[in-house]
Amino acid sequence: MTNSTTKISSDTTVILDTGCANLSSVKFAFERLQADVIVSADHKVIKSAARVVLPGVGTAGAAMDALVNRDLVAIIKSLTQPVMGVCLGMQMLTQKSLEHGGRTDKDIDCLGLIPTQVDDLDSQGLPLPHMGWNQISVTDHPLFQGIPDGSYVYFVHSFKAPISEYTIATSQYGEQFSAAIGKDNFFGVQFHPEKSAAIGSKILQNFLNMGKPA
Repeated sequence: MTNSTTKISSDTTVILDTGCANLSSVKFAFERLQADVIVSADHKVIKSAARVVLPGVGTAGAAMDALVNRDLVAIIKSLTQPVMGVCLGMQMLTQKSLEHGGRTDKDIDCLGLIPTQVDDLDSQGLPLPHMGWNQISVTDHPLFQGIPDGSYVYFVHSFKAPISEYTIATSQYGEQFSAAIGKDNFFGVQFHPEKSAAIGSKILQNFLNMGKPA
């Protein structure tokens, strides 16, 4: 974790230190691409980043609690550079999630940056969680530049964002669902690019190509 004396370059990628995610595999995936990447919860560092990654593991309730406890909600909402959520991080960009993690709450208020919500994946009898390699159909979003339709990526999830006007990639496991969503400078992927071999590396490289200094 960095502090306010940390010096970052004009091309630094910051992975948000949420305190509840296994950040090492995401960080290593960027480092393999020779990226300048750091993990931080420091507001000045985050605001100065060229781009920001919101990781996530566990449940939406616990993840949102972590963001609140680290005073990260307002700073995330204020960002104007490219911001990518990964797996649960994607789901946290939406308005609400039904993944309450055993709480009495009916649903969890998320960041509200992409106007959709997260609910149970209807696997139509297939085993849950949806875990393993599956194909995606992509749009012309910059995140998927050079990614062929039907490419395989690695998923681990039991909840999903439905198909909507904010869907930028789809997949199917029982039902069709959003493999990626986006609005303005905020977007996210339901799958794990850091575990998705060459296709995942290409997607991460596309993200690194965003927010490049002039």
